[in-house]
Amino acid sequence: MLAPMSDQSTAEQALDPEDRKILTLARSARARNAVPEGAAVRDETGRTYVAGSVALPSLQLSALRTAVAMAVASGAASLEAAAVVSEADEVTAEDLAAVRDLGGPATSVLLAGPDGTHRSTTHT
Repeated sequence: MLAPMSDQSTAEQALDPEDRKILTLARSARARNAVPEGAAVRDETGRTYVAGSVALPSLQLSALRTAVAMAVASGAASLEAAAVVSEADEVTAEDLAAVRDLGGPATSVLLAGPDGTHRSTTHT
């Protein structure tokens, strides 16, 4: 007997399993830290870096810029993909620039809503 189809959207099913993984990691960072955004990036070796947004009086960083900084600080030479979970309708230009600085112009940036539903993919 076949299992019933999940209620995932066609776009969700079309995502690469590794891209679904970083979306899941980004969503968990957002929930675990109770922050407005969660993000994850995957470097050229397949390692992932996960972060939430930072809101200190002296330091304000988006989740994606924090994840990129973590990758750089850990020695990543490039990025394959990035994911952000947020209520925002689009990834900011500053976040895209940070991903492009490390990953180059073809790096995919996935955006999902707080429920983890994939909304869009942008290339930096």
